[in-house]
Amino acid sequence: MKPTVPLLLLVLLAVARLNQARVKTSFLDLSGILPSLSRPANQTRIFYAVMFDAGSTGTRIHVYTFIQSDSEKLPVLDNEMFHSVKPGLSAYVDSPQMAGQTVRILLKVARKTVPRLDWKRTPLVLRATAGLRLLPAEKAQALLEQVQHVFADSPFLVPDNSVSIMNGTSEGILAWISVNFLTGHLNAQTKKTVGILDLGGGSTQITFLPKLRKTIESAPVADYVARFDIFNSTFELYSHSYLGNGLMMARLATLGGEGAMLEVNSTAMPSAVGLEGLVFNSSCLPNKFRDEWSFGGQTYQVSGNPDGDAGYKHCYQEVLKVVNGVIHQPYKLEDGSVFYAFSYYFDRAVDAGLIDNVQGGMLQVRDFKKRAKEVCNKMTKHPPVSPFLCMDMTYITCLLKDGFGFKESTMLQLTKKVKNVEASWALGATLDHFHNLRIH
Repeated sequence: MKPTVPLLLLVLLAVARLNQARVKTSFLDLSGILPSLSRPANQTRIFYAVMFDAGSTGTRIHVYTFIQSDSEKLPVLDNEMFHSVKPGLSAYVDSPQMAGQTVRILLKVARKTVPRLDWKRTPLVLRATAGLRLLPAEKAQALLEQVQHVFADSPFLVPDNSVSIMNGTSEGILAWISVNFLTGHLNAQTKKTVGILDLGGGSTQITFLPKLRKTIESAPVADYVARFDIFNSTFELYSHSYLGNGLMMARLATLGGEGAMLEVNSTAMPSAVGLEGLVFNSSCLPNKFRDEWSFGGQTYQVSGNPDGDAGYKHCYQEVLKVVNGVIHQPYKLEDGSVFYAFSYYFDRAVDAGLIDNVQGGMLQVRDFKKRAKEVCNKMTKHPPVSPFLCMDMTYITCLLKDGFGFKESTMLQLTKKVKNVEASWALGATLDHFHNLRIH
C-alpha cells in the first residue's frame, strides 16, 4: 500500500499565515485535545509541543509555541526553540543508560521554555531515524526503553506511542510538508512546490512533486510514491529514503573498499568485531593522514592511501562504487525544479566555504564538484580543516550527479532554517501528532 498523508493535516498546513518577523502557522484547535488549565480562560491561549529528533549523529529538541488568539480561529505557530547535542543515541548501543541521560539533559531546554503551569499538558514525543533503524531490533528497543523511562519521570504529557522509530518514507514526506509549508508553497492557488534533499548520517531522502507523469510511472516500487488529496486535487510525490546512504555510512562503505564487510545498502550497522589492528585506507584522505574515526559507537583505524594515489579522480572512483546500483534516478529531474537541500548538504557547503553558515545560499551542483576537485587535489600539500572534507564533498557530488541524476546546472537552495524554523521533518511530525490526537 502506498503511504498516505492525512488530508486534514495538509489542509491545516495549507492555510498557513506567515510574516517575516516570526513564523505564523495555522493549525487546529488544541483546546479540546489537551488537558485544561485551572486558570482564567483568557490566559489559556498558548500551547506548547516538544519534539525530539534522534538522528544518527546527534539528538535535537524542538520546542514549539502555538498561540490561540481567538476561540473561533485556528492557533498559529509562534516560535521554535531548538538545541542539539552529539553524538546520536545509537552511539550508546552498549550503554543505553547514557541515551536516557542525553534526553534528560535536553529536557532542561523544554523546562526553561515551557512555563511550569503548562508542563502537564505539553506533549512530549521522540522519533528516531536512521541511527536506530540501522541497529538490531533488540538493541534499538533497549535505547527506546531508556528514553521512555526518562519521559515517564518528566513533568510533561507523555502520549501513547510517544517514543518510536520513524520510517524513512515518513521522514521524507514530513520534511517536504514542513519546507513547503514554511515557504508558503502549500496553497489553493498553485501547485508550484519545492523539492527537498535531506542528507543525514545514516540515510538520505529525496522528495518532490514531479512535473511529468512518467516520473511516477517509472518509479521502481510502490514505496517510491506517496499519494494524497488536497484542494480537490490528487498530489503524488516521488519520495524515497536510502538507508545506508547517509554521509557517515557512505564514509564506512568508501573506507571498506572491495574486501569489505561494509555494505552501503545494508539494514544493520556493521560490526567492529575482529577489526582490531586493521586500518582502512582511502584515496579520499590525505596521504600521510592516519587516525581513529568513530561513528555509531564504534571506532575505526583509517588512513590515506599508502600507495600514494590520492586526489579527486581516484576518490570519485571509490565513492562511485557506493552509489552505483543503489540510488534510483527519477525520470527527468527538470532544471526548473527548485530543491531545498539541508542537513549535511548545508554543513559541508559551509565547511567548504561555499555558503554563509547562517544565511545559506543558492548553489549549482557543479559548485560542489568544483570545490571537491580543489579540496581533493590540494589536500596533500594543504590539508583541509577536516581530513574527510574531500571524501564528503566528492560523495555529495557523486550522489547528486550519478545517483539522483541532477544536471550540473541544477540550482539547489542550501538552507538550515526556513522562516527561523529548522529545516527538518520535526514540524511536520508535530502537526501530524496533533492531527492523530484529533481524529482519535
